[in-house]
Amino acid sequence: MKRLSFSESGSLDWPLPAGAARLAWATRAGETHLTVSVSYSGAYGMGEKYDSLNQKGHRVKNLVEEKFCFQGGHTYCPAPFFWTDTGFGFYAATDRITEFSFEENVICISLPAGCGAVLFSGKPEEMIREYMSLFGPAKLPPKWAFGPWISANHWNSQAAVEAQLENLRRRHCPATVLVAEAWSDEATFSVFNGAHYALLPEEGPSGEEFDLSGGPWPDPKGMIRKLHDAGVHFVLWQVPVYKKQGPEEPPCPQNDRDREEAVRLGLCVHNADGTPYTIPEGHWFAGSMVPDFTNPETVKRWFARRQYLLDWGVDGFKTDGGEFICSDNARFADGSTGLEGCNRYPQQYAAAYSDFIGPGRVLFSRAGWAGQHTTPCHWAGDQQSQNSELTGALRAGLSAALTGIPFWGFDIAGFAGPLPTPDLYRRAVMLACFCPIMQWHSEPDGGQFRELMPGGEGNNERSPWNMESAWAVPGFAEEMAFWHRLRMNLLPYLYSEAVRSAVESRPLMRPLVYHWPRSGEARAAWDEFLLGESLLVAPLLEENQSGRTLWLPQGGWYSLFTGQRFEGGQTVTAGPELTFPVFLREGCALALDLPKGAPLGADASPDTAALPRLVLAGEAGEYALRAVPDSPPLVIRWNHEQVQLPAELAHAEVVRWR
Repeated sequence: MKRLSFSESGSLDWPLPAGAARLAWATRAGETHLTVSVSYSGAYGMGEKYDSLNQKGHRVKNLVEEKFCFQGGHTYCPAPFFWTDTGFGFYAATDRITEFSFEENVICISLPAGCGAVLFSGKPEEMIREYMSLFGPAKLPPKWAFGPWISANHWNSQAAVEAQLENLRRRHCPATVLVAEAWSDEATFSVFNGAHYALLPEEGPSGEEFDLSGGPWPDPKGMIRKLHDAGVHFVLWQVPVYKKQGPEEPPCPQNDRDREEAVRLGLCVHNADGTPYTIPEGHWFAGSMVPDFTNPETVKRWFARRQYLLDWGVDGFKTDGGEFICSDNARFADGSTGLEGCNRYPQQYAAAYSDFIGPGRVLFSRAGWAGQHTTPCHWAGDQQSQNSELTGALRAGLSAALTGIPFWGFDIAGFAGPLPTPDLYRRAVMLACFCPIMQWHSEPDGGQFRELMPGGEGNNERSPWNMESAWAVPGFAEEMAFWHRLRMNLLPYLYSEAVRSAVESRPLMRPLVYHWPRSGEARAAWDEFLLGESLLVAPLLEENQSGRTLWLPQGGWYSLFTGQRFEGGQTVTAGPELTFPVFLREGCALALDLPKGAPLGADASPDTAALPRLVLAGEAGEYALRAVPDSPPLVIRWNHEQVQLPAELAHAEVVRWR
């Protein structure tokens, strides 16, 4: 790793594992123009990229943008970092907009004058790890964050939330996280809708100030206890604005005072002339002011208003939005301007919330900037329920992984537009079951697509039971519940690999080029990935697809659902008899939460301290199970004659595939 400063002009030869990269640069008109002459077939990273995993042949503008659906070359979550299959890596050390053109054997980069860069060389895992080290270690979410998440914008009352608990129980469909988006007054975004109260104290409410009787949320504390008793954690939606309310909205004296205070005390982002910066017309929350999280007083007051939510048992926040700095004229308390804030703001926003919630809770963010791994988790933003959007979301997740973002998910089968077809929903659920975060979500009812809902009632909830009802497909909810139960079966493995990801600075999803960067087959198999050390996943991305051809790397691979062995180093066919193309790597192990003798998709053990089932693949191997983050791993070794287990796993059920 080498830090590089650019003079007016210069050049450098940077050694690679084989050969060298030639850098030459010149500065003019406030920009540094850099050319990198390097032989390469693949360029990866750059944050979430929906258009392609391999950016060769693309021109990339690193700019945080809020783009509703069909993102193409736009992204909520960029980073000016890439690496090539031949071992060259580059990070532009600036928050300002940069542009990269990935041409044949030449990469052209436009940077603001005065910014520096960091060069890397080596294997992909080495370059990604060194890049991540520039910002600090990845934050590990709690174990429950790796179970299924459920969400729908129209759950706007305690009764609606509690109805979901009953649906989960009755449908035999587990979940560990419930996200409530429509919970607040839609003005302050810090008070439950329907609350009656006087203006809140400056030091923040205790919660006793609110009279919730007769409202849609009569007893949030009791509701949260009920959720926790059922093993479900409660996450609330947030957006960083002092909202400008429309004339049709009910008055909110608290929001009026907050806005006045934000201007008077300098808590909001300002323009160069000292007036408050407001979100421009044509953007989400137009006319609203934006809290300045570089100002310690803003941070203090903003989170004092929300502390009571944590005291009531809220388990985290969905930090939506943040793509709000759209003017170079914006000014922040730390002296930075909109030139930097356009990209850095969403990361500052997420970092402030991450510091506030502390360990043991979760953050779920849409937008971000370089160093996103320090504020997990992330999701792919807004997609419509179309097949092409599923493919775009997968590209985004895999490119995010190759930028060092370890914990990521997407809204199953899209959150917007008409309901997905059962086929699209089925394939999206299968894929999500093997992504770091598994979540279904939907936009508000009665939106622009209401008349297109197949059920005719305008209910666009993406729950398995609403899909079954709307499309009149008996048994569909139970079919989808299988994948939710399977997700719970996988929890010991997923959490072990999540710990490994955080400790070793490795993404949890790993496109094949992460391990085999010079392989043309791995480069072509862009949609396949390893989930941790042991599992290879080959999603079904085409309409009505029940099987596919795929490339398996060298070695032996066992179908997760049948135990059938496939020889790697070749293209193979995975038919519908395999259920879904997921393979366990020979020499690796899989830790599962399953009662003895039970099949995949059975209920996980109600005893959270239960020892797992261990599936050992191949005649010999070794696997380190990381059950506790700060403790040494539990090492499992086996050969054709015996299995060596640590004492903590002595009573685990052992299944051997040979």
